[in-house]
Amino acid sequence: MEQKVIQLSKKDNVAVAVTNLHKGDILQFDGRKLQVEENIDFGHKISLTDLKAGQDIIKYGEVIGTATHDIPAGHHVHIHNIKSLRASKND
Repeated sequence: MEQKVIQLSKKDNVAVAVTNLHKGDILQFDGRKLQVEENIDFGHKISLTDLKAGQDIIKYGEVIGTATHDIPAGHHVHIHNIKSLRASKND
């Protein structure tokens, strides 16, 4: 099966799409399965677990931001539902 996402660190709660993902796709990686719940473009992030508002978003094994809303597993993680730490440094 073609790899469709990359989890950069075992600590990460998001993965990066290496192809366009389509609602209903089933991802298999790291010994588990995850259903894609909405279309996600190449290079964008998908939640690997249910994330609560205020929870840290972890990519590269590091906190990159916080969830501004609850984000269920399999959903798109992007500027519409996270506050980036990088962006907040410029506020």
